[in-house]
Amino acid sequence: MRILIAEDERDLNRLIARTLEKEGYGVDACLDGEEALYCLETTDYDAAVLDIMMPKKDGLQVLKAVRARGNDLPILLLTARDSISDRVTGLDSGADDYLIKPFDFDELLARLRVMTRRRSAHKSSLITVGDLTLDTASHQVARGGKTIDLSAREYAILEYLCMNAGTVLSRETIENHIWNYDYSGGTNVVDVYISYLRRKIDGGQEKKLIRTVWGAGWMIREP
Repeated sequence: MRILIAEDERDLNRLIARTLEKEGYGVDACLDGEEALYCLETTDYDAAVLDIMMPKKDGLQVLKAVRARGNDLPILLLTARDSISDRVTGLDSGADDYLIKPFDFDELLARLRVMTRRRSAHKSSLITVGDLTLDTASHQVARGGKTIDLSAREYAILEYLCMNAGTVLSRETIENHIWNYDYSGGTNVVDVYISYLRRKIDGGQEKKLIRTVWGAGWMIREP
């Protein structure tokens, strides 16, 4: 999934981005509210993390502008302020969650997982497609009870396929949700990762889960 980070503390911004990238997320990061709003208006994200105290536009202004456009994107607010009134204001403005600095990165990751599950049809961390199981909390993948080891990028693409099981996803759609603005890979990089996944997920299996829809893209579905 692709996440936007808007945080004006450069060190914290980099730490959040690196943490999410290690988990396989595609991450775009910015340092002020105006850039954050531009990104949110021009890019399809799966979630956003907004610091409240940012230059040009603060997090609440960005949040209200996004909600005014009818965008239901999961948004988590970061703040150093710990008053009840601040939290109430953020939630009443349309935030899905609220995290107070300093925070534990494991908690941030857990809150992002919960927010994105609310938006999808999957209400638990476990996604099942046929005899394939994927746990979004532990990143463990198994087929027929046998554990499958995946790289972070392979896992991210498989998770995106599973969360959209039965839906054809184009090369461009997968690129836009898995990689960020800095992505400069070749035109066939998605094809390469799909071939890796086929080998690990469907290799030696009588029933294949990953399907190619020629001229359109790929999908995963039960046999």
